[in-house]
Amino acid sequence: MTTPYWVQDAIFYQIFPDRFANGDPDNDPANVQAWGLPPTIWDFQGGDLRGIIQRLDYLLDLGINAIYLNPIFHSTSTHHYNTRDYYIIDPKLGNLADFRALLDAAHRNGIRILLDGVFNHCGRGFFAFADLLENGENSPYKDWFHTKHFPLDAYTPGEAENYLAWWKFKSLPKFNTANPRVRKYIFDVARYWLEQGADGWRLDVPNEIDDDSFWEEFRHAVKSVNRDAYLLGEIWTPDPRWANDKHFDGLMNYPVRDALLRLLYAGTLDMPHFVEKVEGLLKTYPRENVNAMYVPLGSHDTERLFTKVERSAEKTKLAFLFQFAYPGAPAIYYGDEIGLEGEKDPDCRRAFPWDQKDWNVELRHWVKTLIALRKKHPALRRGDFQRLFMDDSNGRYVFARTLGEDKIVVALNAGPHVQKVDVPTTSLGWQDGHSLRGLLDNQKYTVAGGHLSLNLQPWSGTWVG
Repeated sequence: MTTPYWVQDAIFYQIFPDRFANGDPDNDPANVQAWGLPPTIWDFQGGDLRGIIQRLDYLLDLGINAIYLNPIFHSTSTHHYNTRDYYIIDPKLGNLADFRALLDAAHRNGIRILLDGVFNHCGRGFFAFADLLENGENSPYKDWFHTKHFPLDAYTPGEAENYLAWWKFKSLPKFNTANPRVRKYIFDVARYWLEQGADGWRLDVPNEIDDDSFWEEFRHAVKSVNRDAYLLGEIWTPDPRWANDKHFDGLMNYPVRDALLRLLYAGTLDMPHFVEKVEGLLKTYPRENVNAMYVPLGSHDTERLFTKVERSAEKTKLAFLFQFAYPGAPAIYYGDEIGLEGEKDPDCRRAFPWDQKDWNVELRHWVKTLIALRKKHPALRRGDFQRLFMDDSNGRYVFARTLGEDKIVVALNAGPHVQKVDVPTTSLGWQDGHSLRGLLDNQKYTVAGGHLSLNLQPWSGTWVG
């Protein structure tokens, strides 16, 4: 087995550090906004690593056991994807001592820490690019980037023309990863932070480093430090090229999110096509990679879940219910568990509201319950997946997760009407008279006539086992 065993048991919580919690006002930048003001692409709000440490009790109470941090290294932006120094924690977020304290507190409580690795491009302040701007074709680092002609124009308005940059943003010059010196630098960075105690890397836009040998060498460098380190690729479309023992353990499974939101909100996907997509993804990759997928309902790059489903508490709960029963590691984008709203970037990066009067407490309790049940039932984490029923026209879908005697039936009603569904149970080995209960509502059920009869409210679901 090549994927880290712990990922199957992981429940991720993604944190955009500047917006989660301000634990040390002394490191706030001069242009810090008041906490909770509408976010902009320029203004900081003061969140930092100490804030995460101070709110660890909140995360432990929720039940998560892994944190994915958006970039934390020295940069000039709120998003930190324009790295200035890969070896320094951004002073606006803290320092190395703060990072080690976060790792220590997390690990003592059984929480893994995943870092965001931005290795396709850097910021204009990165030492090699700064040297290139200063010395032009006389720079010893001219082969670290993709330069077309000199002098470089890195600061006037407009797109990058005489060097390659991510999406032609002048602030994000693209590395020449074919250069052995660049490779060594990146691999050394990857090893260094694992040696500090990080538990893996989420790799930003890895498909833009379109070089299998680079990623095979990167994987070797990482696994040589910690064979249980998790490598997660930001790949937005189904592609088995990227999930294997030469690339990444898992991918950010955005196709699941897309299918689910099209079913629940947009109305552009009927149940048969939804089932075709989500079950097809289970066949696209080897099973161990399927179980190591990172399954999000939102992220720093997407509209907020609650906003996307038009503030429907029922649809939000149904989305979480499916996510926590589907193979792979479920991931919560900070604040989605309390119904935080937001349109696309930068609005999806609002500050976490720590006043509980601003929370959807019922939704948080629902997510907390799903987490506890997923932890309790191994079938939900690593069991077989079996379709039991699908409705062509009324939005009903039932599947089971099974591992030995641990068997959970998951039923969805993705429609506006009360629905009854008779679920065949013979394939589960449940005979007539077999007693079951709803894991979410404690309702009692009995198998009769080879079927389990369920009544589902509009836009709802249930787990029975």
